Amino acid sequence: MKKETVISLTKYLLDFMYFLGIAVTVLLPVPGLLEKVMDFLDFHDFEGRYTELIVIYFVLGILAVLILGELRKMFRTVLRDDCFVKDNVVSLQRMGTYSFMIAAIGVVRTVLYMTIAMLVLVLVFVIAGLFSKVLAFVFDRAVEYKLENDLTI
Repeated sequence: MKKETVISLTKYLLDFMYFLGIAVTVLLPVPGLLEKVMDFLDFHDFEGRYTELIVIYFVLGILAVLILGELRKMFRTVLRDDCFVKDNVVSLQRMGTYSFMIAAIGVVRTVLYMTIAMLVLVLVFVIAGLFSKVLAFVFDRAVEYKLENDLTI
C-alpha cells in the first residue's frame, strides 16, 4: 500500500471515529435510548443500574473522544511533515493520563458487573497509558535534539 493511501485512510478513520464518538456520547443520556439498545441486543445484565451505566459510559465516551482529539492533533503534524514538536509531547502525555483514567473507571465498572472483557480492557488501557507516557519522553528528547540541530545549522 502506498504511503499516501495509508495516511489518507488513517486520517478519514480518525475523523470518522472522532465525530461518531461525539455523537454517541452526546446521545447516550437521551432517556430510554440505552434501554432500547440493550433490549435490541437482548442484554439485561445491567437492569437496575441504568443511571450508573449512563454516567460511566458518558465519562468513558468523553475520555475516548479526548484521546481521539489528541491523535487528530498529532496527525496534523504528520501531514505537515513536522512530527517532532512540543505539542506532540503534550498530546502523548494527555493521552497517557486519559488512558489511565479509562482504566480506573473500568475498575470501578467491574464493581457493578465483572467481566473478563472489562479486565482485559483495563489492562489494555494501562499498557496504552504507559506506552503513551514513555513515548512522550522519547518525543521530548527528539524535539530537544531537533532544536539543537536546527540551531547548529
